[in-house]
Amino acid sequence: MPETRPPLELAGRSLDEIAAAAAARGGPPVERWNPSHCGDSGMRIDREGRWFHDGKRIERDALVRLFASVLRRESDGRHVLVTPVEKLDIAVELAALRITAMTHEGEGEGRRIAFQVSDGTALILGPDHGLRFVDGLPLVTVRGGIEASFERPVWYELAELALASDPPGLWSAGARFPFPLS
Repeated sequence: MPETRPPLELAGRSLDEIAAAAAARGGPPVERWNPSHCGDSGMRIDREGRWFHDGKRIERDALVRLFASVLRRESDGRHVLVTPVEKLDIAVELAALRITAMTHEGEGEGRRIAFQVSDGTALILGPDHGLRFVDGLPLVTVRGGIEASFERPVWYELAELALASDPPGLWSAGARFPFPLS
């Protein structure tokens, strides 16, 4: 059964509305499910956030959102798809999800930055959803160790905000994220 909830959209919403909608959305309690490992799913997520099964791209966004809702990152760094009765490995090349849009309110230390995530959720960059760089590529924590990389236009928009401060960096929800220049 495909995911039936529409993705959370940022457009036309305040950051307070986005935060409330994100908190209310919830999802399956994958962190509480501990079934036996069943093998490999035959699925992978490439560097651009595209999902594949047995080499064929999964084109239906609702189906990808459904799979993403049962995605979990294990303590050893592996990604798995988990249900109450099975656990299957899934290969992830860079990050499991993508940041597809952003909006922000405020300035300096009072700024808050919201991101729309490819799994249909949204988040506010801050202490619970940190930003880090791996080999110069930005990644944001979505949930439970699952990270998202950025669509290029969103990354450029975020970089423009970061480079406008001295030293380069971002404030969001009371947390500061330094911005590497190399």
